[in-house]
Amino acid sequence: MARCFCRWRTMLICVCTPCILLVLLVAYATVMVCAATNNRVVSFHFVASGTLNNKSFGPLPQTFWDLDQHGDAIWNRLQLTIDRHFNPVLRPNDMRTGLENDNIYESRGMQGFSEVKLDSMGENLDRLPEQIQDFAKHMHRRDYPTLIQPDGVCGAGEEEEREAPLLLLAIKSTELGFKNRQAIRQTWGQAGWVAGQGRSAKGGGGGYIRRVFLLGKGRVENVVGDLPESLQMESKHYGDILQWDFRDTFFNLTLKDVLFWSWFSRSCNRTVFVFKGDDDVFVNTPKMITYLRDQLRKPQANKIIGDFMIGDVIVAALPSQDRKSKYFIPGSFYKGRYPVYAGGGGVVYSGLLARRLHHVSKRVHLFPIDDVYVGMCMTRLNVHLVHHAAFLTFDFPSGTEEKQPCSYHTVLLVHKRSPSQLLKLWANMTMTQAQCWDAPLRKGYT
Repeated sequence: MARCFCRWRTMLICVCTPCILLVLLVAYATVMVCAATNNRVVSFHFVASGTLNNKSFGPLPQTFWDLDQHGDAIWNRLQLTIDRHFNPVLRPNDMRTGLENDNIYESRGMQGFSEVKLDSMGENLDRLPEQIQDFAKHMHRRDYPTLIQPDGVCGAGEEEEREAPLLLLAIKSTELGFKNRQAIRQTWGQAGWVAGQGRSAKGGGGGYIRRVFLLGKGRVENVVGDLPESLQMESKHYGDILQWDFRDTFFNLTLKDVLFWSWFSRSCNRTVFVFKGDDDVFVNTPKMITYLRDQLRKPQANKIIGDFMIGDVIVAALPSQDRKSKYFIPGSFYKGRYPVYAGGGGVVYSGLLARRLHHVSKRVHLFPIDDVYVGMCMTRLNVHLVHHAAFLTFDFPSGTEEKQPCSYHTVLLVHKRSPSQLLKLWANMTMTQAQCWDAPLRKGYT
C-alpha cells in the first residue's frame, strides 16, 4: 500500500509541476506586458522599408533627424512631435483609415504644432536672429490665399496641345523681378512646343512646355508706383503669374514649394515633369527636353519616374554658422546635419513625385532654407536624388571650359546669369546649334 502511494505521489508531482510552472510563466508574462504598456517610452523608430505598400512611409536614417540628441533645438522639437503623430507603430488606427486623407494630415499637423508652443521656448526664441524669429512665429501657417492665378489650367502654354505637357517650368520670382521674367520668356522659358536637340532628337523628339512664375508679396516700402496694378497687367498679358498673399522673403521661399505642390496637385494632372528653379539661371531647354524624353524610353520607366528627381546634389552639409550669411541657422533653432538635397539654382522632378511631395510635406515642419526642406521631404519619402554634372549650381568650374564653342550645349543649367546675359547666351546658342547639335552633356553624373 505504501509503495502504491509513493508511485501515485511521484506521478502527480511529475504531471502537476510543469503545469504549475507554465501557469506561473503565463502570469509573469501578462504582468510584464501590462507594465510595459502603462510605462511605454515613445520609440523613435519608424516603419521599415517594404513593411507597408504606402510609398510615402520610409525609415529615418541615423544621419538625419537624430532627435534623441538634438531635442533642445526648436525645429527638432517641433518635428519630433509631428513624427510621433504620424508614427504608424504608435497610431495603428491611422494606417487603417489611410493617411493620404488631406483632413487627417492637416489636423495631425496642427495638433502636433500646438503641443510644442513657441511661448514655452521663449528663452531660445529670443536669442534667435530677428528674421528667424519672424519665420518661427509663422512656420505653422500654410493657408495663404491666392492673389493671382495663371490663365491656363497648368500655367501658360499652347492652347491646343496634341499631347500631355512634357515639362512645366515653375520659376521662383519676385514682384520687382519683371526684367528677369521677361528675359526668361524671350529665351529658355518659351511656352508651347519645343524641339529637342541631340542624336536621339533627330527622329522628331520634342515636347510641350508650360510656364508659371511663383511670387509672394513684396515689402510695402519696396513697392514702386502702382506695382500691384502693373503685375495684374503683366498677368493678363502673359497668363503665367501665380502669386500668394504672404511676405516674399528669403526664409519664405519654402512656402513657394509647399503652395506650388498643392496648386500643381489640383491643376496639373497631365504634366509629366517639373523644372523648379530661380529666375537668375540659364536652362538649356532643348537639351532638357531630349534628356527627359530619353528617361521615358528607359525600361520600366513608369516605375522609375515616380521617384525621379535630378540636379546638383549636395551631401553631408552642415548649417552655416556664419552670422553674416543669409544661410545662417543657429544651433538653438536646428541641430544636426542637413539631409541630401539639390542645390537651389534648379532641379527637375516628375509630376508623380510632386504630388507625393505635396502629401508628405504636411508631415514635415517648414524650414527656412527651401532647398534643404525639399531634401527633408525626399528623405521622409525614402527617395534618392540623382546627381548630374550638367547642373552647374555654382557656375562652370573653370573659365577655360566656359570659353569652349559648345560649352553651353553640354549643360542643362547654369547659375547664375543676369537678364542681359540670358539674351546674349540664347542668341549664341541659336547660332551654334547646328555646329553643336551632337555635343554630349557634361559627364560625371551617377
